[in-house]
Amino acid sequence: MSFAVGETVGPYRILDQLGQGGMATVFKAYHAALDRYVALKVLHPAFLEDPNFQARFQREARLIAKLEHPNIVPVYDFSEHENRPFLVMKFIAGETLKARLNRGPLSADEVLRVVDSVGGALTYAHKSGILHRDIKPSNVLLAEDGGIYLADFGLARIAQAGESTLSSDTIMGTPQYISPEQAMGKKDLDEGTDIYSFGVMIYEMVVGQVPFSGDTPFSVIHDHIYTPLPLPHSINPHVPGAVERVLLKALAKERADRYADVPALVSAFTQAWQEMAAKDQEVTLAASTKSISPISPTSSLPEIGESKPAEAGAESDKPTKVRKRSPWPFIAGGILLIICCLFVAIVANRNNRLNRNNQTVTAPAGAVTQPSGPAGAANPAIEEAFAKVEQNPDDPYAHLDLAIALGKVNRMQEAIGQLNRAADLAGDNMDFFVNAGDRLAEINFWPGVALMDLRLVRLQMPDVPDESRNRLHQSVYFAFENPLAPQVIAFNEIGALDEPLDLVAQAQFALYVKNDLASARSVIDKLKNTKDGLPETGLLEGQLALQNDNPEQAKRLLAGLESDSSAPQWIRDEANSMLNNIP
Repeated sequence: MSFAVGETVGPYRILDQLGQGGMATVFKAYHAALDRYVALKVLHPAFLEDPNFQARFQREARLIAKLEHPNIVPVYDFSEHENRPFLVMKFIAGETLKARLNRGPLSADEVLRVVDSVGGALTYAHKSGILHRDIKPSNVLLAEDGGIYLADFGLARIAQAGESTLSSDTIMGTPQYISPEQAMGKKDLDEGTDIYSFGVMIYEMVVGQVPFSGDTPFSVIHDHIYTPLPLPHSINPHVPGAVERVLLKALAKERADRYADVPALVSAFTQAWQEMAAKDQEVTLAASTKSISPISPTSSLPEIGESKPAEAGAESDKPTKVRKRSPWPFIAGGILLIICCLFVAIVANRNNRLNRNNQTVTAPAGAVTQPSGPAGAANPAIEEAFAKVEQNPDDPYAHLDLAIALGKVNRMQEAIGQLNRAADLAGDNMDFFVNAGDRLAEINFWPGVALMDLRLVRLQMPDVPDESRNRLHQSVYFAFENPLAPQVIAFNEIGALDEPLDLVAQAQFALYVKNDLASARSVIDKLKNTKDGLPETGLLEGQLALQNDNPEQAKRLLAGLESDSSAPQWIRDEANSMLNNIP
């Protein structure tokens, strides 16, 4: 059960939901006994599937609660409510560094303050024997009173994979900021892994973009392990040589080649940055939504893009759109060497057919093509959409237009943030959620469609039309073939509305993203016990049979669905699509 606004959890009254991610949901709450606001970080219920989780949670929570530093968010308490573990932390009024970068440029002085503050927090934690493991702009909080805090210490360790059905990509760190050794699944992590992730964040602030980005988490992880670091001056010719050398050392592939500790990194960067300021050298950051222009170290830096998650809404009478599947599970499967040649042939054949049948979409769901030209080059469609947002900041359609423009050039993190903003501004405008879902389906970003559909269904409760409920089932089914789906819509959000549909999403994610056939089998069995006869179960069983190299069983299952006149049309179309691509 999810926490709800207005609910009392122990001594805490839930006031508002502040945000959510793949591992946890954060709420603002009021503690009457101490007359103060707190933040409750409620961990995803899937973690409870790991029998060792509770002991690990208590052990790690006690450790991070002992951290007392002016740049670390204090943890006051930890407990559980209705079998949902949560941490109680200081409530910080302000915004994340991620949101700040998305909102507008930082000044050179602000960059130094962030590096100094985060560096101080890490230095203290490392001396206490605690690694962060997930340093990124969304975990840096900028308080209204000027304070800078590093949040979520140890959360990645508390939530390590175990037997949870959550994606291992979610657990082990954020792909854009992950260290090579984390990406390779090494267990003997040390300070060097935090130094690397911290270096990526500094690189982003200085150069204007993260060093590695791609269509899938796998491609980003691969680059962190094997691809040489893009030289900062090759992206931004105004980055001084001294600053570039600091970044190259901090982001060395081998841990032994990086700085010995965080103070050494902070000292080297500070010296190089101040030398730049002393020379009044111009520095340019690659802008996310505006043209690049040189600036001095004392002026503000051009924008860097950001993101948030999103939600869902309804089903239209339009013909079911044929969508292209995400390649991530197949790439990962190839790396693990456990996908047989027959299955690879099936997948390749199917994707070729989808390309032929959907000429308007040439990239996987949620991963459209990159913009042409050099990094940071101006994009007219994005600039036009951004200008409309600036002119009409409270217009949900303006934010939707910007999200779609960003999505078309694969800036999905920024697009997700704009989708969230659009959905929040739309309020109870049902027509907006229908329209937004249709437009997002056109660019094959099914997680975004699911976000809009879920919002619509919530507004229509308790008398949800069959059309809306059917469309929500369709969009959620397709959404969780995409690695970005949990960033847009959490499993527990779906479960709070429709428990069987939550299990469908978990099974899809296990099949297509995690390529974990055992987990998929377990979730499908749970789904059959929860709601017998759900048509999505047949599709899942068919796909599982294919991945288990049993095409004859898959044909029998899918043929039955295709001929079932009581099944929704999109189910029958999907069964037909899968049948046509079985050799």
